[in-house]
Amino acid sequence: METDHAASKPGIIKSVLTSKCPHCRQGSLFINPNPYDLRSTMKMPEVCPVCGQQFELQTGFYFGTGFVSYGFSVLFSGLTFVLWWFTVGMSVHDNRLWWWLIANGVALVLLQPPLQRLSRSVWIACFVRYEPGWNNSGQLS
Repeated sequence: METDHAASKPGIIKSVLTSKCPHCRQGSLFINPNPYDLRSTMKMPEVCPVCGQQFELQTGFYFGTGFVSYGFSVLFSGLTFVLWWFTVGMSVHDNRLWWWLIANGVALVLLQPPLQRLSRSVWIACFVRYEPGWNNSGQLS
């Protein structure tokens, strides 16, 4: 039975991208699955609804997600710059650079809620290990 569970467990990448608990990789990190519901976009339960893992490991635990979010934003901006360069092109003789800056800025504002959630998911996954012997009875096997 344990081998069936181990074979069906999602990988770390999938659990981070789908905002699942890093301990059991089943429970949701966020109360509301919609990141664009701005009233509750960052609300998290205190503990995982499946395994009981505490989500805020210490006071101010998620302050570090600003660094992760910044890295994702720089990566996104770099990728859109390269994509813009190869599709539209860059020139100092017209406004293409300014149009990229505007388009990139608008895209970053629109992507901010999912980027914040992704940053929290990555941050907690760095500090909480997956327990392969985890089962739904609340105990390690």
